[in-house]
Amino acid sequence: MKIGYARVSTVDQNLVRQIVRLKEEQVDLIYKEKLSGKDMERPQLKRLLKRLTSEDEVYVVSLDRLGRNSDDITRIINQITIKGAFLNVLDLPTFEGIKDHNLKRLLTNLILEIKKYDAEQERKMIRERQRQGIEQAKLAGKYKGKRIQYSADSPKKKNREIYFKTIEMLKNGIPKTKIANRLGISKQTVYNILRRDQG
Repeated sequence: MKIGYARVSTVDQNLVRQIVRLKEEQVDLIYKEKLSGKDMERPQLKRLLKRLTSEDEVYVVSLDRLGRNSDDITRIINQITIKGAFLNVLDLPTFEGIKDHNLKRLLTNLILEIKKYDAEQERKMIRERQRQGIEQAKLAGKYKGKRIQYSADSPKKKNREIYFKTIEMLKNGIPKTKIANRLGISKQTVYNILRRDQG
């Protein structure tokens, strides 16, 4: 069976373009995913993966519709491969003329690995440019760094109060979990305040 998967990252985005492209491939079934901030678990993708058999082919318009990053995509491709199904990424080269199924799978996997590598290198390049930009800003005296939310000199009075209350409660031996619950902050924030206070 030919099974399509279409995904957009927010409920405001439109699936139409992907669905039209998948229908051009005459898929038998399309799983449609519209993710909101509340639901990042991709239930439709889970249903698709659960029902896969060795007789199925999965179709996606592009590789980034399958996952959020290289590791995520690799994990999903592995799940498809374990089921014996075949993955078709429509914006990548196809090998329709090759009759040997194993060779076709090998070549497709090679293209997928190259695509993932390119995406990973692009992310590294972006991070490197950000790092260089920060270094240049520091040299020019323009980079302030990330402002600490809870500190003695926080611009917000409420945050300063939380900081001083946390310090006081720590000195009184109150457990960190209780401090976090009483002040409405995370336990990690309590640890961060303690670490900064101890220098």
